[in-house]
Amino acid sequence: MLNSHRVVTREQFLDALEVSPATFKRDLEYLRDRLAAPIVWDREKRGYCYDRSDPLADQYQLPGLWFNSSEIQALLTMHVLLENIQPGILLNKITPLQSRIQQLLDESDHSADDIRQRIRILMVAAKRYRNDYFEIISRAVLSRHKIIIRHYNRQTDTKTEREVSPQRLTFYRNNWYLDSWCHWRKAIRSFAVDAITNIQIKSDAAIDVDPEQLDKELSSGYGIFSGAETQLARLKFSPQLARWVSLELWHPKQSSFFDDSGFYHLDLPYSQDKELIMDILKYGDGVEVIGPDSLKQKVAQRIADMNRIYHQS
Repeated sequence: MLNSHRVVTREQFLDALEVSPATFKRDLEYLRDRLAAPIVWDREKRGYCYDRSDPLADQYQLPGLWFNSSEIQALLTMHVLLENIQPGILLNKITPLQSRIQQLLDESDHSADDIRQRIRILMVAAKRYRNDYFEIISRAVLSRHKIIIRHYNRQTDTKTEREVSPQRLTFYRNNWYLDSWCHWRKAIRSFAVDAITNIQIKSDAAIDVDPEQLDKELSSGYGIFSGAETQLARLKFSPQLARWVSLELWHPKQSSFFDDSGFYHLDLPYSQDKELIMDILKYGDGVEVIGPDSLKQKVAQRIADMNRIYHQS
């Protein structure tokens, strides 16, 4: 009010804030004494304003009393990651970073210790990686060299050896993936880093794939297991589950609506259905696959297979 109106009367404050004169007086004293607000009483204009003789009056702002959700998540996540970092070449650099994060947290109305005690970031479902493998992969990605990897396919329980040109490392759902050009498949492929059982860096230069092509191939469909060719999944959630699912972002290009009965309809593109099926199944009988038929049949088959486990004679 002081910034927008310049001069504000006592009555305007009381009406707008709907507080008592005693509360207004306490708040005014708090602003002046605790937050160093240069607020003065202008006798001629009969109102409160910023003291223009104060050189900082034009730049004065209330301090950030609290962080938004993305800010507090970023700061606390960084703090957790730095605390859990394994010894390496950055070890002597960690303390200044932690001190800076501590300072940023202290800029709120609460101490950093209070914030860390009362707000938690739990790093769950994250996998551990062999440091030597991760170091070789990172070096190959940045130095642009081909690598030979032995990759374990959990679905088929087989290992294959591939020569790939690494393009980038992607951190997704608390796991690392290596986006590459596979010289065997002659196509873009993404490999889970924790499933790489052997790696060898080559002297040959890696080929470069256009970043737009990478994004088109790996970001067009649902989840990390995506591809350029997509279909449209159509899901229908119960009114009860809609209270949660309607607040979730499954894909940047999703579309949704509520029908007259309160069911939540969600449409999103996908290419490979592996990850999508896993996410559909976790909602049990609260979700129905409307289409396409191929996705509907696969989900129905998984449900039938699950049902047999619990109804064996």
